[in-house]
Amino acid sequence: MIGVVLCYVLLPAARLLRALRDAFFTCGKNVLLEKSASTQIGVFAVTRRRSVPEEQEALLQQWLEEGAGNSPASESAPEVGKVSVTFTRDWLGGSELLMTSLSDLNLAPEVTQCAGQQVVELRALASSEPQDHAVTELAKLPTEETAVAGSAPWKAVPQTGYQVAGCATIDVELMNEDPAVLAWSSVHDIETVPTEPPVWPIQDTVQFCPLPTEVPYHDILWRDWEDLSVQPCVLEQVSENTPLFEFRVMSYNILAQDLVDQSHDLYLHCHPDILNWNYRLPNLLQEIQHWDPDVLCLQEVQENHYLEQLEPTFKEMGFACFYKRRTGTKTDGCAVCYKHNRFQLISLSPVEYFRPGLDVLNRDNVALVLLLQPLLPEGLDLKTVSPLCVANTHVLFNPRRGDIKLAQMALLLAEIDKIAKTTEGSYYPVILCGDLNSVPYSPLYKFIHNGELSYHGMPAWKVSGQEDFSQQLYSRKLLAPLWPSSLGVTDNCQYVTLRQPKKQDRRKYSRDFLLQFRFCCVACERPPHLVLLEGVTDAKPGINGRFLACDFPSSILMNMSSGIIRHGLNLTSVYSHFLPQKGRPEVTTMPMGLGATVDYIFYTAEPVENGNRGGKCRRLYRDGALKLLGRLSLLSEDVLLLANGLPNPFCSSDHLCLLASFGLEISSL
Repeated sequence: MIGVVLCYVLLPAARLLRALRDAFFTCGKNVLLEKSASTQIGVFAVTRRRSVPEEQEALLQQWLEEGAGNSPASESAPEVGKVSVTFTRDWLGGSELLMTSLSDLNLAPEVTQCAGQQVVELRALASSEPQDHAVTELAKLPTEETAVAGSAPWKAVPQTGYQVAGCATIDVELMNEDPAVLAWSSVHDIETVPTEPPVWPIQDTVQFCPLPTEVPYHDILWRDWEDLSVQPCVLEQVSENTPLFEFRVMSYNILAQDLVDQSHDLYLHCHPDILNWNYRLPNLLQEIQHWDPDVLCLQEVQENHYLEQLEPTFKEMGFACFYKRRTGTKTDGCAVCYKHNRFQLISLSPVEYFRPGLDVLNRDNVALVLLLQPLLPEGLDLKTVSPLCVANTHVLFNPRRGDIKLAQMALLLAEIDKIAKTTEGSYYPVILCGDLNSVPYSPLYKFIHNGELSYHGMPAWKVSGQEDFSQQLYSRKLLAPLWPSSLGVTDNCQYVTLRQPKKQDRRKYSRDFLLQFRFCCVACERPPHLVLLEGVTDAKPGINGRFLACDFPSSILMNMSSGIIRHGLNLTSVYSHFLPQKGRPEVTTMPMGLGATVDYIFYTAEPVENGNRGGKCRRLYRDGALKLLGRLSLLSEDVLLLANGLPNPFCSSDHLCLLASFGLEISSL
């Protein structure tokens, strides 16, 4: 990044207006570029150029000549001021200069502070420096190549010569610690200079009121890395001779831009500039790049942004990417990306929850289920590691339609059951990520965690626990069966398979041998006391399209339409949903200023004996083959309120990202 100082000669009002316009341009760019290294910000356009000393000197000479030519002879000695123009290096490479006009920055509060300070400095520096000082300062500036060579995408733009009031000067130290321990911004110090409202020098122009100094977001929103591998329960299960395949998983609802544009009322607390996609995109990419996950599960991914920006960028970062757009007219969907040098795809299964004609599945939400094979490093040729099933979904938001949420989750669990089941009938390790739009310990949460839920007669709003509608006169209630048998999903969240696998000795007997048993006298005799009912006792089994009892497994018949749904995946949450140090609940999002947890990472574990006690309490787990090694801490509601909620200039989504580190046991062949 290069700071280039240009000196202007203050001429009459017209020339001063031009200088002030350029001052606004400079400050607005500095403020926005401290948070964004994208090629565009808002409505501002980007122009590529290479600034060399000859061009700088020619530009300065042109300003001096124009100023001298337009000044009247009787005018007093000109005033000299300084305006800093900052170049920044795009995080993907190259130098970008941000160009704009005064009208483009009328709504930016940060620009107000910077511009006002520069007006004061233009006046304060009047007659204090000769015109030749501009050439002297310009000669001292480093070349672009020198500055770029020593810059890094994680360093902020240092201000040259003075501190702009209200704008942060950030000093960055690149430390050699584990990046998981550092805040993703890598910012450690921030200073602000208080300012007084400047006197506006030009009449009949718009005067902006400076806002309070910038909030130190990086201090408020600091998130610690919790190392769980040193806990006794983990150390007992992992011996020194047991190697682990370690990897990180991130789940992140990145807030689709179309949803922002359609729901302005939800973001009235945000300045319009920080809601712009070209401002938010580099923040999101920097956050993901810093934490460097091996598996990335994203929700609310807008299709055109994915195809044009996210997928190409992720591929450059070493990810293989898969995307599923929501059905219907929705423009966003879910994406799952994994490092292709760490995993290999075995199978991919997109899931669409929409089913025509079914009221309980009439929404456009989707999911993705992948089966991945971990790739062991060289030197472990005689070792093996289990495949990993990764699922990502975004469940319906509507708090009143818990029946739809349960049906969507049952359909997803049935797909996971099919993908993750081994030939022996057990399951590969499963990681389930997503925005489930349900709070901790709600019936939907308990269903995933405990593996069982009795839903018959339950109010639909109660399923997710998002809101309390108990005072309403009428509320929808869940009735058994929750979904029709035509869906092909049982109450055990498994797909129905009427056809049994063919046995190898099925053709052992000849057709003629079997035909002699087609008539049985006992079977053809009608019981003497059997009441004749048309359509019931007058038909033989298997006729008129009715199924034989033997066509269904006994477990299906027993659990069909019982009002209880189950699954056998043994899932537990990465997060505890409570911050013991602060005595407050964890928060992953803040709709309308109210904190809540709706985002989760569930993973396969082993249930503890007698931990469920008949399903009346929360089931207890311990790590099995898949071990939780660490996680990125979440924040509480009061902390996010100090940062003006979500999104803010530091966090560019209305959700916090979730990050966990896992270890898969590596065994010998």
